[in-house]
Amino acid sequence: MHKLVPLLLTTAFITPALADETTAYRLFIGDHTEPKLTALDWTTGDAVATFQLKSPATLYTTGDAVFAIQGAGNQVSAFTTGISIDDHGDHGDIAITDPTAIEATLGGAKPAHFVEHGGQAAMFFDGSGLVTRFDPTAWASGTLDTTEFNSGTAHHGVAVPWGDFTLVSAANADDEKKPRLGLDVLDASGEKVGDTHACPDLHGEASSGNTVIVGCGDGLLVVTNSGVPQIEKLDYAGLPEGKVTALIGGIGLQYFLGNYGADKVVLIDPSEAEPYRLIDLPTRRVHFVVDNLRPKLAYIFTEDGNLHQLDVVKGEITKTLKVTEPYSMDGEWSLPRPRLAVAGNDIAVTDPLAGVVHLIDAESFTPSRDLPVDGTPYTIVAAGGSGAVH
Repeated sequence: MHKLVPLLLTTAFITPALADETTAYRLFIGDHTEPKLTALDWTTGDAVATFQLKSPATLYTTGDAVFAIQGAGNQVSAFTTGISIDDHGDHGDIAITDPTAIEATLGGAKPAHFVEHGGQAAMFFDGSGLVTRFDPTAWASGTLDTTEFNSGTAHHGVAVPWGDFTLVSAANADDEKKPRLGLDVLDASGEKVGDTHACPDLHGEASSGNTVIVGCGDGLLVVTNSGVPQIEKLDYAGLPEGKVTALIGGIGLQYFLGNYGADKVVLIDPSEAEPYRLIDLPTRRVHFVVDNLRPKLAYIFTEDGNLHQLDVVKGEITKTLKVTEPYSMDGEWSLPRPRLAVAGNDIAVTDPLAGVVHLIDAESFTPSRDLPVDGTPYTIVAAGGSGAVH
């Protein structure tokens, strides 16, 4: 019997907004071809801002900021969402302004993976193997103070802040293909602590509650403890041949959702004797997200154009909805294909070839409305929430 630990009981369901509350979300959309970032008002669908970038970007959001990782442009940029919620204990006050671009930017060769954990963020630069740590909230306020570490070699890597320590992927510098070998722990001065934790083909990481897991070719690294990180290997016992290479952590419930082969996903609870539940998909997976407002739900988009609702407690696909024309997973991985985000009561699905963002009502799992977007809408994140206006 699997148990999922509730982290935020207050988010177990959505209560109707109080009379003096306002709900506001914005969708930030990166174009597949043009170097630009568009901010849409969730309610009206109007474009409230468009920002020029150095190259098309992958997007991350934390707090009231959005970060655009411009791999081909060798730059990382920060933007305020224009929606902030100040926690007053028994309620939150919401403030809504225009989204803005932060003047300070972060430069480096081929930025790739951005990871936020415990109020700190780490940016890994594949072209140099360097890691830059910073406070994402301070950057969104205009102050970018950084600390730089060196993983030892340029490779497609990742770094995870862990208190005063930093977890950093390690690669074989003597092999021209530079395969990832494992995970190093660096202290605050950048010195390696202990031996490398073996993790061949390392790729994918996520946090949920006080646990971080990292995907390996032969299992998962499970990171716990509040001080010096404790790292243990969890093998793929009971699963067919395969591996996890992409992970998301639950927010309202403590669990992890990962890919496992092209047409499966796996629910992971490292604390269980049987930590894996494998879910077969009807066709190959395109993208997946968890729903922070409805913690027992996650969503998976498959190449046949269908959006699936996954009940993570039952471990079952519970609803399916046709949303777009098929997007085959054959061909280059970087071809424009739909991406997902959750904004309030809607699931947002970019449809690059149609030039729209589809909104699906999360409660009824039916189409809500379409928002047209200039260009080829591709990457997407949502930011916002509800709060009181005095």
